[in-house]
Amino acid sequence: MKLAYNFKNKIMKNSRLNQLITMIALSISLSFMYACDSKNDDEINTEIADISLKQTDKDALLFMMEEEKLARDTYRYLDNLWSITQFANIKGSEQTHMNAIETLLKQYNVTYEILPEGKFANEELQNFYNNFISSGAISIANALQIGATIEDLDIVDLQRNIEATNNKAIISVFEKLQCGSRNHLRSFLNGIESNGDTYTPQFLSLETYNSIINSPNEKCGKN
Repeated sequence: MKLAYNFKNKIMKNSRLNQLITMIALSISLSFMYACDSKNDDEINTEIADISLKQTDKDALLFMMEEEKLARDTYRYLDNLWSITQFANIKGSEQTHMNAIETLLKQYNVTYEILPEGKFANEELQNFYNNFISSGAISIANALQIGATIEDLDIVDLQRNIEATNNKAIISVFEKLQCGSRNHLRSFLNGIESNGDTYTPQFLSLETYNSIINSPNEKCGKN
């Protein structure tokens, strides 16, 4: 009986040790994977807190992956069209945002598909993309407005999903993405103002919008 008890204890201890080693390995892996390009203004680091995921959290990750893709694809299109600094720099950051969400999807074993550029599974996001590239192709002024609108939308959707979950890993990633989007919005607003134009928030409340534009750029995930 004593031998069986000791054997069971050893198995349990080894199991807990293996779980600890796995968690440490995941944390180290993620810290390297989330490093941003030097041109980007946001850096994302997180760790997996557990291995369970609710359906609402899966849906949030899949939706935000496509919304970050919406930003990346639109900025690539408009950068090729107008060669504007904001699009050239921020499109790389949007890829980093996609990578951050993709890492969570992989760690949680969530099935996903990244469609070809300009294609989206979500009908609303597909309509946004079609309208954004159509309007952005009219003029540089329009293109900059589109950039601000996308970041405006992204901040709001990220906040909605942050408030809807208690998953610490998702909250951590989404908060860092949101921080990056605030910096992106400020960058587009600088371009809009330099072009002699103004921007009116389409999704953010006026109070939140004013708080963002009246604050300096943030160090997202950086010490």
